[in-house]
Amino acid sequence: MDIDQTKIPQATAKRLPLYYRYLKNLSASGKQRVSSAELSEAIKVDSATIRRDFSYFGALGKKGYGYNVHYLLSFFSKTLDQDETTKVALIGVGNLGTAFLHYNFIKNNNTKIELAFDADEEKVNQEIGGVPVYHIDEFTKQIKEKDISVVILTVPVHVAQSIADQMNDTGIRGILNFTPARLTVPDHIRVHHIDLAVELQALVYFMKHYPV
Repeated sequence: MDIDQTKIPQATAKRLPLYYRYLKNLSASGKQRVSSAELSEAIKVDSATIRRDFSYFGALGKKGYGYNVHYLLSFFSKTLDQDETTKVALIGVGNLGTAFLHYNFIKNNNTKIELAFDADEEKVNQEIGGVPVYHIDEFTKQIKEKDISVVILTVPVHVAQSIADQMNDTGIRGILNFTPARLTVPDHIRVHHIDLAVELQALVYFMKHYPV
């Protein structure tokens, strides 16, 4: 089935990895079919949204039957390019960066942190979680040699933009930014901002004003 991915709403696209992860768990447990109501209960997305998300990809299920787990898993695996490995670099080997290196997406076989960078000489030329750490001055050279397309940014906020500026001509196409800085990058680089402090403040606000 040929699908124009550019017509898939971004909100739907963000939920696809969530669906895929749950379907993997279902498949591993031997479950053969699942309803939108069961998916809704498990991943806390309302069933109408799930059905609408799936409808963008055509007839993935049957009324009265639900969805075939194996078929859905195979479909979303191809849609999310799970057969291709995305090589990632991490910049900033502080507490958060070190945690990422030890975790290294062990449950996501198509994503792997290949190398890391820092300015601290005590961390350079070490391996953390099996990942080699290079000096930030080697960033451009190593990124091009290793054919890295995605960067996780866990540096102090005051250096985030200057480091992002170094990515313009390296082949980097995506930045997962864990700093509070709102980065300015060329159009060919996509940035996803994850500000943990903002997320925590939002959680506290919702707890106070939108009680369950």
